[in-house]
Amino acid sequence: MVKKIALVANSTWNIYNFRQNVIDELIKQNHQVIVYAPIDEFITYTDNYPSLKHIGLRTLDRDSTNPIKDLLLIFELVQKYKKERPDLIIHYTHKPNIYGSLAARWCGIKSVSVITGLGYGFIRKGWLNTLMTFLYKISAGKKELIIFENSDDLDLFKSLNIIDDQKAASVNGCGVDLDYYYPVPKLAKNPPFNFTFIGRLLKDKGVREFAEVASILKLKYKDKIHFIVLGDFDPENPSTIDKETLLTWIQKGYIEYKGFVKDVRPFIAASDCVVLPSYREGLPRIVIEGMSMEKPVITSNTAGCRQTVVNGENGYLVNVEDSKSLLEAVEKFINLDDQTRQELGKKGREMVISKFDSKKIAHQIYQLIRPFLNS
Repeated sequence: MVKKIALVANSTWNIYNFRQNVIDELIKQNHQVIVYAPIDEFITYTDNYPSLKHIGLRTLDRDSTNPIKDLLLIFELVQKYKKERPDLIIHYTHKPNIYGSLAARWCGIKSVSVITGLGYGFIRKGWLNTLMTFLYKISAGKKELIIFENSDDLDLFKSLNIIDDQKAASVNGCGVDLDYYYPVPKLAKNPPFNFTFIGRLLKDKGVREFAEVASILKLKYKDKIHFIVLGDFDPENPSTIDKETLLTWIQKGYIEYKGFVKDVRPFIAASDCVVLPSYREGLPRIVIEGMSMEKPVITSNTAGCRQTVVNGENGYLVNVEDSKSLLEAVEKFINLDDQTRQELGKKGREMVISKFDSKKIAHQIYQLIRPFLNS
């Protein structure tokens, strides 16, 4: 029997970049798919899915802490869930996970949440951390299942008594398309070495440590080494880097800033190493994209990130918020011979094929939700 399944996220960009594998799997299984998300320029993804229905959300503000806005979001979701009456709703990102679950229970609709990362509210201790924990505890009992994109986040929720084993599972992130992110040999075999950071310009992503290491090694190696940054500002995020700081890094020649780009593949292809010294992730998509293109990676020994690297086999793990540890790893990479660097990249690609294939992960998610479609 055809079931109507809804996906809910905080932006169409999120659907475009991370959820199309799940949409493909649901359509392959002959289900009708609805997407609820605020509309942005990435709405063009719907061109790929003639049968899909996208419903815009007007009150979802992912960075707001205004309780009135959040209450309005619940009312909007209740209204729209009642109109479409999906058989199952899959919520992604914090506000849909919390408020969408409450709205779904109000409407008598089964729901599943996917924890894609815990973000600023869980990284930093304080009132926001307390509030987020409280809200997840309230909403956890309203869902049939919570799926985590790494096992560390699952263990954290258990330790905080937010969930129990019967309502929890984990998968290896959202995966990557192996055919889209494929190995492209770097044309220049000799220095300069290109170390590339790709992500939002947030302190919690480790961009400050990346720039600090660049400031030291650019003096030592000069034009033999380049530090390249791709990504956009996130002004509503408390962890954002201010524009004056970025301008200083650029003017002093520490980094080369390329801004936000839709297709990162040419920049990964031109890289010798992808670097993400993040403080915590769900499972870092950009790291897996780099690995899929046979690039060694340097990332942090923290939740989400550590799941992508076997230290010394496909890259290096460094300490969180530790510029010295990052500097040592970068210099260690510089001093490797070409064959060893190539082997690191090949091992990374092998790991992606084995663990992070987006099609396999989408099918795994479908197997997890299928019991709730049949009951």
